[in-house]
Amino acid sequence: MAVVKATDSDIALLARLLRAEAEGEGIQGMLLVGNVGINRIRANCSDFKGLRTIPQMIYQPHAFEATIHGYFYQRAREKEKRLARRSINGEKFWPAKYSLWYFKPPGDCPQTWYNQPLVARYKSHCFFEPTAETCQNVYNTF
Repeated sequence: MAVVKATDSDIALLARLLRAEAEGEGIQGMLLVGNVGINRIRANCSDFKGLRTIPQMIYQPHAFEATIHGYFYQRAREKEKRLARRSINGEKFWPAKYSLWYFKPPGDCPQTWYNQPLVARYKSHCFFEPTAETCQNVYNTF
């Protein structure tokens, strides 16, 4: 059962994002990116207030570097569509289970990002989640 509404077009759009942001980090890395995106839609806090759809989340200004670069504009493949559906259906994986932010630093992960604590690193990306005091919705179960 989907935790956010998604059309076939939305699934393809999310699949393109997963591929562009984390193809080099394998299936798990792409699923983590999916978790962050779905968390942003469900959280309704911080920089993500008012996001209700996958297109709003993906095209939010400055949200994902991949939308600025050409790699995002490759077609969605079935492999990534399956991963996008898993994220949309609520499968969550640590360290992105409650994360709203990730990025790929040139060195070590900083202990905070936008005042949010580091959860962990997965391959080359660092993941950060809000505290329950600043964003309770991200911790609500489906």
